Amino acid sequence: MTVVQAIVLGLVQGITEFLPISSIAHLRVVPALLGWSDPGAAFSAVIQLGTLAAVLVYFATDMRFMARAVLRGLADGRPWESQEARLAWFILVGTLPIGVCGLAFKRYIVGELRSLYVIAGSLIALGILLWVAEKTASFRREVKDLGWADSQLIGLAQALALIPGSSRSGTTMTAAMFLGLTREASARFSFLLGIPAIGAAGLFELRDLVKHGLAGAGLTNLMVGILTSAVSGYLAIDLLLRYLRTRTTHVFVWYRIGLGLLLLALLTAGVLLPLG
Repeated sequence: MTVVQAIVLGLVQGITEFLPISSIAHLRVVPALLGWSDPGAAFSAVIQLGTLAAVLVYFATDMRFMARAVLRGLADGRPWESQEARLAWFILVGTLPIGVCGLAFKRYIVGELRSLYVIAGSLIALGILLWVAEKTASFRREVKDLGWADSQLIGLAQALALIPGSSRSGTTMTAAMFLGLTREASARFSFLLGIPAIGAAGLFELRDLVKHGLAGAGLTNLMVGILTSAVSGYLAIDLLLRYLRTRTTHVFVWYRIGLGLLLLALLTAGVLLPLG
């Protein structure tokens, strides 16, 4: 891998991590279309640390308020009385499903499920679900209206994002919209919910890469990819939240379906290999 490739992949990761179009799909598709080798699940996970930095910086004030509320609540013996404390606990509860499923099915996630056929199918299926959510959701609730059951259901949806092509932000935003949250609130909770999952996946894979002796150009490429994904990720968060205040997710629906159909056509024609 060259530095230019690391920059391109960092941009792809940062932009697509927060848009409901699947970062894993694009990290598989872009190299395939450019004739590069698959960067692998480990590299894809580690450069998520850049997008983790982006979301932590963007929501630094929210994170500070939640941390203070949790500590104050624990000290007072009322751990979930305040809205900020409840949101922190909702994020923790919502993270459990993806943590359990990620450990249980890691062998498949980094192997057979990275097939472009799986990715194409996931892109189309989630695109259709997002379209249904747009047609049926009430869009009347905000993040402050979330309850325990909501956080668990959105957390279960996040676990589905372990299937490449589904999109972590896509599954969680779709679930939140089905539960009646506004588009912007759905995206905001999705981003906050993703902090533990993105951080854990990135650090877990980084540990394995370091343990296996990644150094030199490999470390340089990782750092370049992480930095690029951090900057582009921050901009993507801001852009999407502003966009969803006044617009629907239809552009992402048609993009997902179109990309999925294009992948199937290229696979059928032999232009792309499923696991190439």
